[in-house]
Amino acid sequence: MEILRNIENGVCILTLNRPAVFNSFNQTMAFQLQEALDACAIDETVRAVVIKGEGKAFCAGQDLAEATDPEGPELKSIVRDHYNPIILKIRELEKPVIAAVNGVAAGAGANIALACDITIAKRSASFIQAFSKIGLIPDSGGTFFLPRLIGMQKALTLMMTGDKVSADEAEKLNMIYKVVEDELFEEEIKKFAEHLATMPTRGLGLTKKAVNLGLFNSLEDQLDVEERLQTEAGETDDFAEGVNAFLQKRAPIFKGR
Repeated sequence: MEILRNIENGVCILTLNRPAVFNSFNQTMAFQLQEALDACAIDETVRAVVIKGEGKAFCAGQDLAEATDPEGPELKSIVRDHYNPIILKIRELEKPVIAAVNGVAAGAGANIALACDITIAKRSASFIQAFSKIGLIPDSGGTFFLPRLIGMQKALTLMMTGDKVSADEAEKLNMIYKVVEDELFEEEIKKFAEHLATMPTRGLGLTKKAVNLGLFNSLEDQLDVEERLQTEAGETDDFAEGVNAFLQKRAPIFKGR
């Protein structure tokens, strides 16, 4: 399997599993990741998702051997059928999705990490918009997310130069949530994801939905979205539990419903 899936304590860990080629994507891995994200969406036992890489790298982007194979998929198909659905499934999944960047994240690998809700990186990790080095443009949502995270000029500079960005610099640029020391990384990811999995999952999912819509809406439209989604959140069991726990001065026990 080129995507490994493991569920524990409400967290589904999806591992990109082509370490010999730094977890670069081929068609099989792309389709398996799409299937795994779909499974996470419908599995009520999954309340948070982690995407990470096996071995030294997070993901080196597209496997160029496949992209240049006369018998392989065309570039248009790779973007349309492999990467675009992955990005949409990450953004539409109404559960927290964490990118655990354990090594280099380049090209589509970098942009998949940035499309996740929360990106945490090892201090030794790095990010590279590698597309310009082979005459291409950033895909996998890179031209959408990166300018919104760090601003247009810095994003364009990184896209045009293909410069490597260290994890520390990525944090300073507000490209990612935070950096963790290498030796503490696995335990930190585990604790963080398991904490999110104990929170009100429906509320978190509706928060994500509201933020997604807010990327396009006017203020007036977004206030209407907040009214609608707040009403929906107020009908959940977790809202009732949160209020009762507050009134009873105890810690809430959320069920994700």
